[in-house]
Order: sequence, then structure tokens, then C-alpha cells
Amino acid sequence: MTPPELGPVVLDVIGTTLSENDVNLLQNPWVGGVILFSRNYTNVVQLCALTAEIRKVAPNVVIAVDHEGGRVQRFSGEFTPIPAMQQLGNLYIKSPAEALALAHETGWLLAAEVIACGLDLSFTPVLDVDDCRSQIIGTRSFGPDPAIVIALAEALIDGLHEAGMSATGKHFPGHGGVIEDSHLELPVDNRSFDEVARHDLQPFKALLPKLEAIMPAHIHFPQIAPEPVGFSSFWLQQVLREDLGFNGIIFSDDLTMEGAVSAGDYGERTLKALAAGCDSVLICNNPGGAQEALTRLDAAFDSVLPSRLECMRAKQCFEWDSLRGSARAKGVRAQLESLVARSAVVCR
Repeated sequence: MTPPELGPVVLDVIGTTLSENDVNLLQNPWVGGVILFSRNYTNVVQLCALTAEIRKVAPNVVIAVDHEGGRVQRFSGEFTPIPAMQQLGNLYIKSPAEALALAHETGWLLAAEVIACGLDLSFTPVLDVDDCRSQIIGTRSFGPDPAIVIALAEALIDGLHEAGMSATGKHFPGHGGVIEDSHLELPVDNRSFDEVARHDLQPFKALLPKLEAIMPAHIHFPQIAPEPVGFSSFWLQQVLREDLGFNGIIFSDDLTMEGAVSAGDYGERTLKALAAGCDSVLICNNPGGAQEALTRLDAAFDSVLPSRLECMRAKQCFEWDSLRGSARAKGVRAQLESLVARSAVVCR
């Protein structure tokens, strides 16, 4: 029997085991995914038990995490510390071949460790071009040169794919041109479309054929479109779908971020994001907001909107102890430790 198509809502759970409210939310037919955070992790055994518990309650959901490396790495302890992507960018300037090879292996190991604990994907890579300008991107970017971002991100994507993980490019069309943190406010970028297209948009344009998903930024470009990107049919349907030909999944960035507040309450944000062209919406760290969105969706539609999230499931599986003990994983860990020891992080 074919499993039902997954709904468009991706939400989180409270702790290291499922609460009764978590179970009720996960069983809602509008829910197609779960995103985990650091609070959901104690150790590998516990994490594997949690993902198994989620699968028991909602067998078909996609389980995700923001696990990029650097200061955005939700699982620590037994997991390999992944350096900030800027460190790979710094290495590329000195030794391009070494950096590209290590980016590939980093993508492979990052994905393999996450998949080994029962998850499907990490929302990565960051394709923002940033010269230490943005408060929220900074060292998460491979650097200020679009060509270097493209080269390293492509290598990392190839590593993700080798391990069986889909790749999600973020934050379309580029968050590196604004100082403000969209978690805290709605950044405004007054550049023209041509200025953005010549610089920030280049990694997305080059790598779309290799990306299964895109996550737009909560940024307003008032010279280009009247709405912030994640709520803009111009950006998502005309530019991304029609002009650039992207056929993959579009995830909203978290709708609880302050950069999304201008779109209204949680129900309105959800409806506007889906109407603009998002296939799936993230609602994190606010169970009440998630319930509000689910209730609004029930009232607005006669049946659940399909999200196509099924294609984001992990394509392979790994056993944790075997993976960690493998010569390849040990070699990559040693390379990453060496990189951190010998390269400085230039900006935040």
C-alpha cells in the first residue's frame, strides 16, 4: 500500500522524548516533517531512540536538523565537530585541491553521522556570499567570492549525495548583503535585482541542478518586490521556478522568526508562504504557533496539500559504531581537527 503524501508543515518537539502534545501534533495529517534542535540531543543512544519514537508515531515523516558546522551544529559530544565553512574557504585560497577534497569528505561524514542516528537531512549548504558583513551568516559562508562559494559548496553537496542525503541551498537569493539578523528583525536590502543577480544569486544559479531543495531568506528587497522573499511569488515562482527552472522543494525559513512577523499571525504566515510558492513551511520553537497554523490550514482547505517531502528522505543507512570506526571517518575527523588547529576564523 502506498503511504499517504506528507503534509507541508515541519515542526519541532519539546525534549529528548516525545510529550503527549508532541504525539498529537505529529499525528496531524498536515505535518510532514520534524526538525530537531540541541535540546533534543543528549547522546547518540538517546537520539536514535528519539528518532525511532518519532517513526513509531509518524512513520513517514521526514526528520531534519540544522547541522552545518561551526556555530550551527546541533549535535555535539560523539558527533564530529564540523568547522565553520569559512575555514574551508580560507583553506581554498591557500590550497584549492586540498579544500575541495576536504569539503567533499566533510559533506559525506556530516551526512553519514546524521543519517546513522535516524534522521534524513541537515538543511545545508549555506550558499550566502558574505564578507563578514551579516550578523547571522558570517563564518557560516564559504566566503566573499561567489566562485569559491560555488566550488566548495558543489564539493560538499557531492559528499552529501554520496552518503544519501539531499541538499538544501540557503538562504535564497542571498543573506550576506545585509547586516541585520532575520531571527531578530526583517532585514531590508535596497539593491537592485541586477546587483543581487551579479553577486549573491550566482551560487544558487550555478548549483540549482544539484540541489533537491531551496530555503529562501526572510529579507525584503523593496526595489525588487513588495513582499519579503519567503512570501513573494515574484522571487519564488517567477525567478526561482520560471527563470531559473528549479523543480525541487522550496522550504520556508522558520516562520517564528521576527523576519516573518510582517506577514501576520502564524496561520496567515503559513497560508501566505504556501501561496507564494513554498512547498513546505517550518514552524519552530512555538507549539502554540504550530497548532494555530494547523488549525488554519484545516479551515482553509478541504484536503491536505501534498508537499513532495518524500523525496527528501535519506537514500542510505549507516550503523553508528561501524561508521565511527571506519578508516575513512577517522581520516576525515583527523583532517578537520588539523584544519581547525591551523586556521583562524576571521569574523564572527
